[in-house]
Amino acid sequence: MNGQALDLFGPGRHTLETQNIPIIGRVFHRVTGDKTPFHCHVYFINKVEQMSLKWGTDSKIQYVEPTYGFPISIGASGEMSLRADDSRRLLLKLVGTESYLGQQKLVSLFRAFLMTRVKTYMAQVIKTNAINIFEIDENLTLFSDSIKKLLMPDFADYGVSLERFFVTTIVKPDGDRQYEKFKELHFRQYADIAEANLRQRTDIIYAQTDAQKVIIDSQAQAAKRAQEGYTYAQERGYDVAEMVAQNEAVGQFTNMGVGLGTMAGVGGAVGGLVGGAVNNALNTAEQPAAQTQKTACPSCGSVLPEGAQFCLECGEKVNLVPDNMVLCPGCKKMVIKGKFCPECGHRLVRACPQCGNDVPDGAKFCLECGEKL
Repeated sequence: MNGQALDLFGPGRHTLETQNIPIIGRVFHRVTGDKTPFHCHVYFINKVEQMSLKWGTDSKIQYVEPTYGFPISIGASGEMSLRADDSRRLLLKLVGTESYLGQQKLVSLFRAFLMTRVKTYMAQVIKTNAINIFEIDENLTLFSDSIKKLLMPDFADYGVSLERFFVTTIVKPDGDRQYEKFKELHFRQYADIAEANLRQRTDIIYAQTDAQKVIIDSQAQAAKRAQEGYTYAQERGYDVAEMVAQNEAVGQFTNMGVGLGTMAGVGGAVGGLVGGAVNNALNTAEQPAAQTQKTACPSCGSVLPEGAQFCLECGEKVNLVPDNMVLCPGCKKMVIKGKFCPECGHRLVRACPQCGNDVPDGAKFCLECGEKL
């Protein structure tokens, strides 16, 4: 009455009292054209949740993409479900003089304000949550929940409860030149990173494989030397001696000089046995073949080659040391006789503590000053 809902009844049977008088009322009705002046309208409101109400934007939403900062236009659509919550407010604000309000009529009544609110809220949610346009599909749940919270007070003002709200589709500006450019840049950064990581892992695998090959080869070489009974230093000494022999065979003074200089450096680096072999080779190269000292086997008298450990005729162990070689007390290597070791610099000849002159091995007194040693 007078634009207000008088009574609100829940589910069940109810008795309605009116001001209509059964008999005399006919007389009053003649004044009003045989129509009662006391009208009573009863509305039945279904409070069941109305599902699968579709919605969609009628135009594109214009906003600035928060990640890359370029203007973009998108559209959106989805579904929602509504339920009548405040019956009085629903009748006064939406029904009015309508005799029937169904789903389609309800959506059409809400369409104008829904489109305005959805466009505004979508732009706000994207900006507040910094949702990347190229990653928006994976954030549809966050997107839907955020917009629903913003829309609920708007629907409640009409006595309607927004039970569910889903954004199911985002229409992107595919084909737009600017959009495609940023799209390529966005996905390219992930492709480049993935490619770099893959290349790095591949390089590591290759490096590990090469290192493993070197280790296996070294182990094989070591096993071969151990089986054949020689060391790496001895193997290098044999190589050096072979190079010296090749330089001597050339017969050119220039080549021989280069070979001898190289061998002298290598001889000091590979150790005592190799050093002895190199120095012997150098001494042999520097002296005429006729002046090479010959050593006889103490057992059978056969001539022994220089540095031989066993006699070639009788097999007797000889352990001979060349006269021009001496054991350095510092580095324990066989080196050429002199005052100082060419390997470590240790003094090879004793010096008299009184006068400083050299003293022969085994002497008990200095030959110069007579100082007792």
